[in-house]
Amino acid sequence: MDLKDPGRAAQLELMIGARMRTRRRQLGLSQSDLADRLGVSFQQVQKYERGANRVAASTLLAAAQTLSTSISWLVGEDSSGRDDDEDVFRALSRPGALEMLEAFNAIPDPRTRAAFLALARELTAIRVT
Repeated sequence: MDLKDPGRAAQLELMIGARMRTRRRQLGLSQSDLADRLGVSFQQVQKYERGANRVAASTLLAAAQTLSTSISWLVGEDSSGRDDDEDVFRALSRPGALEMLEAFNAIPDPRTRAAFLALARELTAIRVT
């Protein structure tokens, strides 16, 4: 990745922020919890997660440790090898996406999960005018 290209650098910041947010939420931490552990304000964590501010190397290391992951995972170097990993993390970083996935996984009955999925698919077809 050519980080001299402002567009590519911004894309990296967005990806790091999306991964930080996804992992933070997986661990059940609030932005304030993460901010306290990193020694920054919760507004700064918001900016990191939106990709609005670059994460300093020392903060990236602290975030990886706090989030029980690696720097290479946060920057997208340690992934499953799938080309669509970035799209998955971008999708999971949307408000409510992780909660929907958790709710789906908490449904014990396969038929109820199938009905939930069918409902979600039907809702995507509805156009609000």
